[in-house]
Amino acid sequence: MDFTLRIWRQKDRNSQGGFKEYKVKGISDGSSFLEMLDILNDELSAKGEDPVHFDNDCREGICGTCSLFINGRPHGPEEEITVCQLHMRSFKDGDTITIEPWRASAFPVIKDLMVDRSSFDRIIQAGGYVSVNTGGIPDANAIPIPKEAADLAMDAAACIGCGACVAACKNASAMLFVSAKVSQMAVLPQGKVEASRRVKAMVGQMEDEGFGACTNTGACEAECPKGISLANIARMNREYLSAAFCSND
Repeated sequence: MDFTLRIWRQKDRNSQGGFKEYKVKGISDGSSFLEMLDILNDELSAKGEDPVHFDNDCREGICGTCSLFINGRPHGPEEEITVCQLHMRSFKDGDTITIEPWRASAFPVIKDLMVDRSSFDRIIQAGGYVSVNTGGIPDANAIPIPKEAADLAMDAAACIGCGACVAACKNASAMLFVSAKVSQMAVLPQGKVEASRRVKAMVGQMEDEGFGACTNTGACEAECPKGISLANIARMNREYLSAAFCSND
């Protein structure tokens, strides 16, 4: 398969970027999107040109680092999938594919397709953890947890922090990410002890990082590669209001 790639090239966060066009030929339809970029970079390196910089790590859909905006959608055209799991058979032979970095002021471009997502790390550092000593590993049934609560916590914990929700939102809101990280502990007894302090700290840090307000359009849920539900945002809002009016934290 042959493709024309329109790729955003930008030397650093202070430089003016722009699209540059490349041709790749003979790509297997079984190649992943990142493997296709690897082939392009091998060709660029062989010609002495600067390869295209992009983030990747596990290439198993777990780490969330392969953050690319492909043909106007975070992670490309398929549903609930990361770029590393996207295969070239999802495109047609001869297609022109436009590849951009995440667009958000809270995710400044480092180079080409790489963005700085350390703002997510700072939100987690603000309170996205349980700080009390929970002791050793308890027996599985030592703390009774309703199955519904356990399922909700696991669904929220599936968030890999890739930032697709921010990239999909016209306000660059991070509420789906933050609400997932709040919810994964808010519904469990181990997380309730610090629930008020946690939600206030994480929402405050989210605002400090410059993310926009929720648009209520649902674009974040539609483009999330892990199917994180908007219900988490509703839960975070309830937790925040309760903490603001009923807690001394």
